[in-house]
Amino acid sequence: MTCAIVLAVFISSLQHFVLHLPIIPGEKPKNIDGIVVITGGQQRLDAGLSLLTGGTASKLLISGVGEGVSKTILANELNFNPVQKSFMTCCVELEFVASDTRGNAYAARQWAQTNKFSSLYLVTANYHMPRAKLVFQQEMPNIALSYWPVNPDDLDLDGWWTELALIRLLAREYVKYLAEFIQIG
Repeated sequence: MTCAIVLAVFISSLQHFVLHLPIIPGEKPKNIDGIVVITGGQQRLDAGLSLLTGGTASKLLISGVGEGVSKTILANELNFNPVQKSFMTCCVELEFVASDTRGNAYAARQWAQTNKFSSLYLVTANYHMPRAKLVFQQEMPNIALSYWPVNPDDLDLDGWWTELALIRLLAREYVKYLAEFIQIG
């Protein structure tokens, strides 16, 4: 009986988590100092570059880049247009050390301090944003954070409970979020 109750609570709280994932803001992005993109998908980088080329910020940090990757490789692999390539050259920095969300937040804080930034946009997947917000807020309490969640094309939330791979992804992220929440709390 107790296991059934625990399972029911977990399933209902997971449902709540999924139903309340953030969406891309409908309003025009506000101007801030810098943009941080956490690696994990081309759409994240596209969203960050779109914010950058739109004049939202002066610099962008891509945190958690794999070894051997360069700005040129990224631009060529992702078929960037000339404007995006130009911004990659002048205004984008790559960070190679971070291997998890905590590492991303630490690297972003160092980058913000080096550049004397007081405000940042955080760009990551919508399912990752709740946990990333907790970690970044804890790491950077004195920096004004704004959020730009990306809804990956392959993440169909309308029927998420019917696809085992999606259930696993969302349940794993929810458990990580809970662990972070408990650790911070």
